[in-house]
Amino acid sequence: MSRILCPNCQRPEKACICAFTTDIVNDIHVVILQHPSEVSQTKGTIALLAKSLRSCKVLVGENFSEDEDFVQIQEQYRPILLYPGEHAKTLNHEGIAQLTDANQGNKQSSSKDKPICLVVLDGTWKKAYRMYMLSTNLHQLPQVCLPDDLANCGKYHIRKVAKKNALSSLEASCYALALLEESSDIYTVSPEHAGKYQSLLEKFQQFNQFQLSFRPDH
Repeated sequence: MSRILCPNCQRPEKACICAFTTDIVNDIHVVILQHPSEVSQTKGTIALLAKSLRSCKVLVGENFSEDEDFVQIQEQYRPILLYPGEHAKTLNHEGIAQLTDANQGNKQSSSKDKPICLVVLDGTWKKAYRMYMLSTNLHQLPQVCLPDDLANCGKYHIRKVAKKNALSSLEASCYALALLEESSDIYTVSPEHAGKYQSLLEKFQQFNQFQLSFRPDH
């Protein structure tokens, strides 16, 4: 006998995540490049993020070098990659100012007038690194990373992560959006205050507890 699925989140009714979503009108478009192994991961956070943000697109794959959907995104937006690479700019006043100045100094007016979109890699650290290395078109994108106080405040307790207090894709995206969209009030962004994204972060903590409830030892 087939299980009854929620028509909205397509999960079994017992595991429905709709109660943990919240409607957020994000100013900056979000593009999630998701590793195929994450699609069926019930503990993953992208389904929750994508169903909460009004402007969010999820692309599944490992190599996006010639991905037509991502090519269209690059034509429509000015993507910045949330990735802690060697040359990543920290999302503080100075880092965001540098991103803005670089955009204003762009001699190609068609690029200058494009809105920013935030690109996020969704996968384990190892898989995200492989996605980055394979997707050569990502190498030319400006890279940004979170300030240390946010990067190390993760509350993702339902999966093993590479380092203690590492952020989930949902948490990282929420903090990055809060910093980019509220740059004039940037110092108020904290683990307890992430602007309009705080409600989703609180829902995420409830999602954590919900997933933990399925463990035999809980």
